[in-house]
Amino acid sequence: MNVSDQKKAVEELQAEWKSLWRERFDDKVRAEGIANRNYPGCFVERGTVIFATRKFKLLNFRDVLELHGVIDANRFVPVDPRVGGWGKFIRKSITTQKPNSRVRRASCFFEETKRKQHLRKSGRGWIHF
Repeated sequence: MNVSDQKKAVEELQAEWKSLWRERFDDKVRAEGIANRNYPGCFVERGTVIFATRKFKLLNFRDVLELHGVIDANRFVPVDPRVGGWGKFIRKSITTQKPNSRVRRASCFFEETKRKQHLRKSGRGWIHF
């Protein structure tokens, strides 16, 4: 399979995948999402439960691509958020600061010590009865 043919096939599968999720029937009583027609590219038949709340393995687009024989399916599908991606990289690497940098920065600046003012009216304040 040529790279351009492979890319076209993936785009067609992505369009079918999006329509599968967009046009599903949501059963609010059973809390399920049901396919309303056949999707042969995604290996889903009409009436198949594609989403449920409990004890259910969600459909995976990467698995569909591998069943179609797409080489290096990871290139076409973004990384699963549970595994990690750009967001996890930013949280772990960029936003966390090393504790030594704060100490080093704070030791460069000296705060001026403030002298306490003289108490007026023996500590009762300005207004007294």
